Amino acid sequence: MASMTSSSVPLIILLVPVVLGSIMVASAGNLNQDFDITWGDGRANIINNGELLTLSLDKTSGSGFQSKNEYLFGKIDMQLKLVPGNSAGTVTAYYLSSKGSTWDEIDFEFLGNLSGDPYILHTNVFSQGKGNREQQFYLWFDPTADFHTYSILWNPQRIIFSVDGTPIREFKNLESNGVSFPKNQPMRIYSSLWNADDWATRGGLIKTDWTEAPFTASYRNFDANACVWSSGGSSCGSNSPSSTSSSNAWLAQELDSASQQRLKWAQKNYMIYNYCTDTKRFPQGLPTECTTS
Repeated sequence: MASMTSSSVPLIILLVPVVLGSIMVASAGNLNQDFDITWGDGRANIINNGELLTLSLDKTSGSGFQSKNEYLFGKIDMQLKLVPGNSAGTVTAYYLSSKGSTWDEIDFEFLGNLSGDPYILHTNVFSQGKGNREQQFYLWFDPTADFHTYSILWNPQRIIFSVDGTPIREFKNLESNGVSFPKNQPMRIYSSLWNADDWATRGGLIKTDWTEAPFTASYRNFDANACVWSSGGSSCGSNSPSSTSSSNAWLAQELDSASQQRLKWAQKNYMIYNYCTDTKRFPQGLPTECTTS
């Protein structure tokens, strides 16, 4: 599970599976079938006949859930509405993670802020237990006013983070250059809402205002095409995307020219931190993936 620090970034995700051929196809359905509430002592709930999942946080505890299945590659969408109002000190984490000391992880983490100040969307990628690949963004809308779609495309060639269909980050497989890439460890989906006022808002200067509690984040409309890992095997068979049908084209998907332009737009206008430009943090030289096209 993601370590709850600013250098790790939990991730979030979605599902509702139905096997279609060799691919696990998930679509909006009863969230009770796909997720287990794992902690929070009643602060997490699946309601409205399984259509809505809510996490809440008060001074005593936060809450969280995880997927029933593990996945090895997938195209996953999730709609999320974040904690409204003064959310300073709170973190809503939505991420994929494997287990063990050399775990893999793909993270979305939403850092709360004072009323009127923007949320920070924090992303990270861990491979073989190594992270430190943070990129942070503001959003071009109020993520507390309505539901918005946060997506992960994870295939053997790349990981793409998207918001409402706009790609904001791409992490390519550069194993040929000595950079490890998450491709061998099945990952489960996790999400949690928790107090991190020791670092989350302005480096911990702004503390959680518990008079605003309980804080609540909401989830709905999971949709995914994903390879389910069970009993040592994948529902997708071979990891090779050499032959892809329309149902599993995501296994070889990449950014087309229009998507590349949207990525550049998002990063130019809304990226506020990029580890690949932080020369003070890496005085011995930037990580290999930052200097390899």
